[in-house]
Amino acid sequence: MPGQNLVLGDPQVRADLKNFVSRARSADDGAIRLQVVGNTLAAYVCVLRPRVLGERMPTILGMRAMPLAEPAELDTTVALAAVADRLARMEETDTQLPVPPMTVSESWAGIAAPRTGWRRQADVPVSLLEQTAHRGIREVAARLPGQPGAAVVSSVRGPVWSEVIPGLEEPLPTGAAFAALTLGFLPEAAGGAAAALFSNGRWLRLSTDRGHILVRPPSLLF
Repeated sequence: MPGQNLVLGDPQVRADLKNFVSRARSADDGAIRLQVVGNTLAAYVCVLRPRVLGERMPTILGMRAMPLAEPAELDTTVALAAVADRLARMEETDTQLPVPPMTVSESWAGIAAPRTGWRRQADVPVSLLEQTAHRGIREVAARLPGQPGAAVVSSVRGPVWSEVIPGLEEPLPTGAAFAALTLGFLPEAAGGAAAALFSNGRWLRLSTDRGHILVRPPSLLF
């Protein structure tokens, strides 16, 4: 329950979680869902999502699984800023993470991705994902006027990040590449590195050893 402490596996787990939270805040300084079963913490953040009814933007989540030193039970959604504040106060060797007591309500946090039943569809070159993400970032920047409001930013990002990456059998939106790059989930592209693409119904999952990107089409939300 909120207010408890999670005992992270070791100081490196704390550092990894701190980096994950920092990267997530650069994309969407909103919330993080902390879900614990046994000795595993699954941390979910939202990178992209539809902001208005009928928007084409899919919901794109990032997830990292991290080991705990002690088993726990928890499923709560709290502010990213609150977790970042607690991580900043921890010493480098500290592994006791206080869970923020105040929860927040986010529509994406109630969307449960399947845990089983995933079918591997393809390996997607990391180089393709990097190129796709950087191209989209440049396109969004070129389309935005000076000092745009939130509504303008959303209207520009939606068409760019909801486009499908060409050349793949599964309709993976370019926003998945952006999310993987932003959260630091892409390994070095040298040597032909690839991310594994899975499907489960209309869900898609892009996975590397650094984390998972979960994609749900907008039509399932409304």
